[in-house]
Amino acid sequence: MKDLSKLNNFYSDDKVIDACSIFGMMDTSGRPFSGGGVVEAIANMHVRGNGLGGGFAIYGLYPEYADYYAFHIMYLSREAKSEVEDFLKHRFHIIAAEEVPTQPTSAIVNPPLVWRYFLAVKEREEEEQAEDDYVVDRVMEINTGVKDAFVFSSGKDMAVFKGVGYPEEIAEYFCLEQYEGYLWTAHGRFPTNTRGWWGGAHPFNILDWTVVHNGELSSYGINRRYLEGLGYHCTMETDTEVIAYAIDLLVRRHGLPMEIVAKILAPPFWSAIERRPPEERELLLALRQVYGSLLLNGPFTVIIAHHGEMIGFTDRIRLRPLTVGVKGSVLYLSSEESAIRLICPDLDRAWIPMGGEPVIGSLKMPLVPEKMAMVVRATFDVN
Repeated sequence: MKDLSKLNNFYSDDKVIDACSIFGMMDTSGRPFSGGGVVEAIANMHVRGNGLGGGFAIYGLYPEYADYYAFHIMYLSREAKSEVEDFLKHRFHIIAAEEVPTQPTSAIVNPPLVWRYFLAVKEREEEEQAEDDYVVDRVMEINTGVKDAFVFSSGKDMAVFKGVGYPEEIAEYFCLEQYEGYLWTAHGRFPTNTRGWWGGAHPFNILDWTVVHNGELSSYGINRRYLEGLGYHCTMETDTEVIAYAIDLLVRRHGLPMEIVAKILAPPFWSAIERRPPEERELLLALRQVYGSLLLNGPFTVIIAHHGEMIGFTDRIRLRPLTVGVKGSVLYLSSEESAIRLICPDLDRAWIPMGGEPVIGSLKMPLVPEKMAMVVRATFDVN
């Protein structure tokens, strides 16, 4: 009898490196919508995962607590919960706290305890540190200092829901039909180099930044060392975590626009840089010199989200897929076009962006699919 594990696996390895599914949907008018279509779309890519990770990020789902930091924390022991709650009482005003609603789901086995806390930063004698920096430091303090506790969501009026299971199972478990938001991202995981566990599922988050990722970062070591030198700590045992922290550093702390951030994370090849006009060439050279340790090496596609924006881009030579769709004010990003057309058959436009070129949906500007696609083609012509 044939060894089924070796069919379509000519090198007899145990890795499947072309999997993982990602999906994003944003209404750039700011209109909230339920996530039923998002769940249906990510479930349509079921075969790209293996049930060892699924998750969602939702923006605009906590309007009644929009001014407070929403911490979602998973606990692996009751002792950890007691220690973290004592920590939070001394460092924040706890506005509200509750266990995140769940329902019995046959596929979800031995889940951790998941609670959410709505927090305000206490007045401090020395307020030189910005509130967001204070919150990041406290998240890092919990994740590195409290055994069996992990803050996996920490932004305002947004939240991450994730765990071990297929994404449609995670959606059922966390009762996501109860929520509405103007921006949703979703992920189905197929772990390659790291184990499947609740903290290692996507999305990865810090403050209101979230990242879902299909691919594999061979640069994880240098990316992590660079970020840990600036106060970030990687505790989720998955390479994608560094992308979330890199985005927070580059955009929030260093004030760079996303178009520049994409040139740092997925820069053109040296040969392409040499052919650029002088001013652009100087900029690209400077970015490589200053931020070379944040270059993401290896095949990847990412969807990055924060309040007001959703961004998708791939590695420089597009080794992982990304399809873009637009219908009216709604932007779709997906691993597969079929997932988009399942929930929106009559798109105004669909296209595949060039490697390294970001596609950005924003509450601040209307979607113009023809213009977005023309920018991508123009960039390709320059290269």
